[in-house]
Amino acid sequence: MGCSILLVEDDPAIARTVAYSLEREGWHVVHSLSLQDARCQMAAALPDALVLDRGLPDGSGLDWLRQLRQERCTVPGLILSAQGEELDRVLGLELGADDYLAKPFSPRELVARVRALLRRSAIAPEPAAAQRTAVLADDLPGQRILLRGAALPLTRREYRLLSHLLGGVGRIYSRDQLLEAVWGDDSDSIDRTVDTHVKTLRAKLRAVDPAHEYIETHRGMGYSLKLPPVA
Repeated sequence: MGCSILLVEDDPAIARTVAYSLEREGWHVVHSLSLQDARCQMAAALPDALVLDRGLPDGSGLDWLRQLRQERCTVPGLILSAQGEELDRVLGLELGADDYLAKPFSPRELVARVRALLRRSAIAPEPAAAQRTAVLADDLPGQRILLRGAALPLTRREYRLLSHLLGGVGRIYSRDQLLEAVWGDDSDSIDRTVDTHVKTLRAKLRAVDPAHEYIETHRGMGYSLKLPPVA
């Protein structure tokens, strides 16, 4: 059987179109009309990806996705929403969505975006022992990063960004390289997205270790991770 997609959409016409488009790719689609039913479906079996309407009769699909991220659920999720302004898209990505598609949308674009989600999920690093440095530890199975033994409160994107920088300590990564590594085929992502996430990461790192600046800016080049000397 192909990949399984949990579709949470209360509009029957949209649901039929989406389900038909996804099933043509050989994917198995489970359709829920409400968050309550979606929760039951998730409890029964984890899908390979989520396609969620933002506004549902019994709550917000985005709020539920944020809750899943807080519970360390890493199933990739795409939000469908009638709210397509830049601020809405950025908020959706910040709160845990892996992609965000505004209505009305092209079924072909939806399929391409879901395919990208599944591809990135499939090539994600296999669980392994935590990659450790003197002060930072990348806990791959737990999808978290420890700074001096304390787990940083990171969003999914922040984790991916810091994990990527940690994989090449001292190496300068351009914004384009970071966009490709962390956001992949998300066409709505721009250079400013990287800058915003770096700013937030710096604040969270300083909250634990204010004595050291971990992320360095290289003007006109990009960013690198710098570790403090081992005491």
